[in-house]
Amino acid sequence: MTVCIQRRTIYLSSTSTVRKIELHTYVRTTMGAYTTIAPVVSKIFCSSSHAVLMVRRRPPTVNGGGLVVTNQDQRAAFSVDGCGIIGASGQLIVRNGDGSAILFIHKKEGVVQALSVNNWWRGYLSDYGEPSKLVFSLQDPKPVLFMKGDVRVTVEPNGRKRHWDYEVTGSFAQRSCAIKNRAGQVVAQIGAKGMMAGRDFYQVVVQPGYDQAFVVGIIAILDNMNGESTSC
Repeated sequence: MTVCIQRRTIYLSSTSTVRKIELHTYVRTTMGAYTTIAPVVSKIFCSSSHAVLMVRRRPPTVNGGGLVVTNQDQRAAFSVDGCGIIGASGQLIVRNGDGSAILFIHKKEGVVQALSVNNWWRGYLSDYGEPSKLVFSLQDPKPVLFMKGDVRVTVEPNGRKRHWDYEVTGSFAQRSCAIKNRAGQVVAQIGAKGMMAGRDFYQVVVQPGYDQAFVVGIIAILDNMNGESTSC
């Protein structure tokens, strides 16, 4: 059973005093203990209840295709631009509902990367349209002897004993996969649902307390890795 309380700040005022009350986000694990969920992008993208998002592929354009993500009210919650800022391959921009850039994602390139057994992606907070603070890294193992490892994500700063925080299981290409935390609990479930559902239109259910913008960032990378709408 999972219990989640969204962290927010409430100010109660009267003629003589102003009191500040903080509510924290934490989740009860299967062992009964409580653990805090730290937002990756921002706490404003976390919800105290399940979030059902619908993802639609956007047709390719001159600057690359992308994704449009709507919420349960059918309002735009996020969007993803393929080909980054200057139309470069391996660059993605995640925007919020009003079109402001919140994440800049790029695939690491160069000789060292070419010789590595993994493809590496970096996700940065976007500040005035430019990448600023590194917030997560995604490791995509290259196929070796026709075998491929798990896609894993590390939330920055890493400097910890564990080497990853989340992993992707299942098949994104078939729209049947999940993002799980290190304890094996499902953070977000990706799947087709409804008469219109398929590769171009699918559902993402994000568990309470988790950063929806971060989940959309991972989906953007998965889309690009599979050569879909965000590819240049």
